[in-house]
Amino acid sequence: MEPPSNSVPSIISSDVVVKGNVSTSGEIQLDGTIEGDVKSKNLTIGENGTVKGKVTADDVIVKGSVNGSIVGRNVRLEKSAKLNGDICHQTLSIEAGAYIEGNLSHQSASTNPAPGNATKVMSANSDEKKEEKKDGKTKDLVDRL
Repeated sequence: MEPPSNSVPSIISSDVVVKGNVSTSGEIQLDGTIEGDVKSKNLTIGENGTVKGKVTADDVIVKGSVNGSIVGRNVRLEKSAKLNGDICHQTLSIEAGAYIEGNLSHQSASTNPAPGNATKVMSANSDEKKEEKKDGKTKDLVDRL
């Protein structure tokens, strides 16, 4: 069931904690916490928002934190974002300052994601040495600044 084009997003405010999965065919604005999987057409996780589970949406904007994987057509991580998990995307935008630890994998519009094409990333905000593994070979990306 498609939501009306002028429908307002479902808002989960900062004082709300949801324990369980959340699913909608519309849009969610998350400022609280969801301890479970989230599935929606559009999802915006505000600066105080947290998801502890898998996120699946066409359009995902993360300003808060996600501890789990993100599967989305368009994924945008803003500078305040903190992600511990993998991202499977068609388009990906990462602002400077965003924290990411996980694998990135690109999916084309007509195919499923190919796990062999994943790129391991670790945020530049981390104190550890960065490495990229591809085809079984390891190379240094960034040394501690």
